[in-house]
Amino acid sequence: MADLKQEVQERRTGTQDLIGKLNQERDEMLMLFCRTAGLEPYHSNQPVQAVLQRFCQVLVDYVAVGHFTLYERILNGTERRQEIVRLAERLYPDIAETTDAAVLFNDKYDCEDHCEIGDSLAADLSALGEKLATRIGLEDQLIVALESKS
Repeated sequence: MADLKQEVQERRTGTQDLIGKLNQERDEMLMLFCRTAGLEPYHSNQPVQAVLQRFCQVLVDYVAVGHFTLYERILNGTERRQEIVRLAERLYPDIAETTDAAVLFNDKYDCEDHCEIGDSLAADLSALGEKLATRIGLEDQLIVALESKS
């Protein structure tokens, strides 16, 4: 019985660590999103490209942390709480859509110093911001469920 309690505690600690990592990546991504959005007017100059490059890197890291740690853990059968699995299965298609939007943004703008930053960056940031807001809301639903069931 003590071994089972220890195993459950270790799984819960692992979940908390994953949530902490996701929140850390999210905070950094949001900070850089705001910083990037505040660089208007957007032109292909070094400060804009440097911040945009860093934002793209952190954006991909943030999306990867969610996908390859938290969601994968739930959807691959490691998560034993069925209400969490059902919630994750319901939320995952919308989360995947936000992942696709982030990857498309990254593919367009993660080009170091050889990218032409045009008039579309403001609109692209706005559209990405809406997708990120959706993603954060979905993630928070999952996080609340994971933490309340610990």
